[in-house]
Amino acid sequence: MDVDTRLLRYFAAVAEEGSVTRAAQRLYVSQPALTKQIRQLEAVLGTDLFTRSRNGMTLTEPGRALAERVPALLAGWEAALRETRAAASRAARVLRVGFLASAANEATQPIIAEFTRRRPGWRAEMRQAAWSDPSAGLADSDVDVALVRLPFPGQEALRVLPLFSEPRCVALAESHPLAARETIALHELRDEPFVAAPPETGRWREYWLAADERDGHPVRVGAVTEHPDDWLTAIANGYGVALAPESAARFYTRPGVVYRPVTGVGPSGVAVAWAPADDDDPVVQDFVRCCRAALRARPDGA
Repeated sequence: MDVDTRLLRYFAAVAEEGSVTRAAQRLYVSQPALTKQIRQLEAVLGTDLFTRSRNGMTLTEPGRALAERVPALLAGWEAALRETRAAASRAARVLRVGFLASAANEATQPIIAEFTRRRPGWRAEMRQAAWSDPSAGLADSDVDVALVRLPFPGQEALRVLPLFSEPRCVALAESHPLAARETIALHELRDEPFVAAPPETGRWREYWLAADERDGHPVRVGAVTEHPDDWLTAIANGYGVALAPESAARFYTRPGVVYRPVTGVGPSGVAVAWAPADDDDPVVQDFVRCCRAALRARPDGA
């Protein structure tokens, strides 16, 4: 009998969380999709793994038996997968670097240049991730190291080194009534529809909707996107406004979209992240040192 490891990973998350909702947020998948996958696993095994109730998901006896074995099985498979992919990259002398949006802003090129200097013959292969994966590929071992935005779901399981922070601003259609303002307060945007990341990104989405800074005021979502081009199009078309890093005004210009400083929200952090298993990997750690060097060289000393 063949069982997709993804089904086992989903099962383990639900078993640990005791809730499909919390597990879906942790896995960056929608709740209906996760429910469907759990039922598929139960169909393959021919038994119920959970007892479902208003209070959540409780493991059955067969479910408990599986739950005891799955963590070790997944850990072994993930280690094998990570080591195989890393070995392939090392053989090609390539370091896979995941990133979101503008990566480390203007510091990105100096970081790559310093890595090339430290590792002659090596190449840092930049891989842009969709906003549906705020870990920029680290969660699935698709990359060796990543330049990420803080906070993001699952960062507690990774090594995260903050590099710098920058203010958040608001992006809005040029025709928007508030576009003529020099500065906009968050409370003036509370009733506006927002362009949001996919719901399964959990607190990543909530952070960019300023969910914790609205004093309980509900969020209105006008559009959901996971790529910068789609995000800009939605804003230009008037489907909603969006919070963004201040650097977005430099990296993501587009006719019909303007950026304005916004007060009442905290800054956005940029960090380099890697898996704990790579604490002793000399190539990954060289890249981290390059990030530190670029941080020290920033004119503002951030």
